[in-house]
Amino acid sequence: MSLENMKDRNVGVQNYRLLDLEHTPTTNWGKFKRFAKRSVKLELFTGLKVTIREMFKALFMGEMHTTKYPFEKLPISPRYRAIHEMKRLLESGHYRCIGCGLCEKICISDCIRMDTRYDENQRKEVSEYTINFGRCIFCGYCAEVCPELAIVHGGRYETASEQRASYSNFEDMLTPMDELINQKEYPGFGWISPNADENIKKTPLGY
Repeated sequence: MSLENMKDRNVGVQNYRLLDLEHTPTTNWGKFKRFAKRSVKLELFTGLKVTIREMFKALFMGEMHTTKYPFEKLPISPRYRAIHEMKRLLESGHYRCIGCGLCEKICISDCIRMDTRYDENQRKEVSEYTINFGRCIFCGYCAEVCPELAIVHGGRYETASEQRASYSNFEDMLTPMDELINQKEYPGFGWISPNADENIKKTPLGY
């Protein structure tokens, strides 16, 4: 259509196709006749043809396109920032956190609380460590500032809770001792190199 016809267009000149639509019945008998007519034509099954076909494939042909959550979970990226995890030392099994408090200071959501104390060996240890996941925005600052690589983001992303404020204690995030051999390491300061066993050398002194 040219610019002149666009400016001086006439709606009556356009070729419109009128649909032959039946009038909406107003009486109960008319509504019943329309229902019976559509039921005989099987229009309902025409609309459900795709659903019935996919359901038949899933039940009898094994072509399931859905994931059986929570028994099956979709893989996530290794850089995904989910629920925090506290790591242990692979040699002794002791937790890596030295209680420096950098994660608590850098947290922009003010959701980390830490209390420390000195044990019988005058070693600083964490007596209480909680993260309020109701406030946490999973920015990752606490994991980046940690000098010992003690706190990282894991792959557990279920954060649903019946209460508004959900807290996570230090023991809940700490790697269990029976799963220490399966602890996943992240590259960074304090990370064990792949050839760490080959670099170990015997010392001449007998301890």
